[in-house]
Amino acid sequence: MARWLDRLLGRDRGPRKPYVRRHDGLVSLQFVRRQTQSRMVDGDPDRLLIDYTRTMFAALLWQPAPAVLGMVGLGGGSQTKFAYRRLPGTRIEVVENNPHVVALRGAFGIPDDDARLAVTVDDGVRFVEAHCGRFDVLLVDGYDEHGIPAELSTQTFYDACRDALTERGVVACNLYVRDPQVHVARLQAAFGADHVLVVDEPKMSNRVAFAWRGALPALDAEALAERVPIGVRTLLPEVFSRIAVRIIRHRTLAAR
Repeated sequence: MARWLDRLLGRDRGPRKPYVRRHDGLVSLQFVRRQTQSRMVDGDPDRLLIDYTRTMFAALLWQPAPAVLGMVGLGGGSQTKFAYRRLPGTRIEVVENNPHVVALRGAFGIPDDDARLAVTVDDGVRFVEAHCGRFDVLLVDGYDEHGIPAELSTQTFYDACRDALTERGVVACNLYVRDPQVHVARLQAAFGADHVLVVDEPKMSNRVAFAWRGALPALDAEALAERVPIGVRTLLPEVFSRIAVRIIRHRTLAAR
């Protein structure tokens, strides 16, 4: 009641505190009871449990050996942990605007910062704008209890994502919104319509949008998938085969 009254009167202006819920062998990060922000299998913290988090790693089809991988949004750190364990040659730089989320990293088995991993508490737009030409892969999954924050939905932000990529870099965005086409149109304005691929999640109500700089590799679907490190490819075989086929189809249609 006190929190509700503070919010009503405008006194609660800081980031909202999430909490950890343990149930049925799972560990979840939640802001409210029936809305899960991130989920982990207790005892298997590095597994990518939610489908869209797996699909977003199809960005490796464009950049199979990223030197630097950026992430907007930490949450329970599913993607951070997966990249840290499975891409040993990659530096991972994560921005999270809610310090209370970062404070729970230990509960989700997120490694401490080291030479390969840096988690920064900062505004996502400011972080991306400050890293021009930095990332081979950029994963954007920034959400609060209300959905995608308005500042991560603007044309300015998507332009900054483009500018933060290397010459052949790729960004993957999780779009769990009522009107994804608004975001897709802004990505197309930033990258060009031929450089945006949107993939529906068959079992969920969201989409993953990929946008890239440079030309698509002149390879068939099998060869595209085979470029991905085997340690990752064997864990997500259905992802890389499915998205590789979509890339080839997209390239064929764009060439007409």
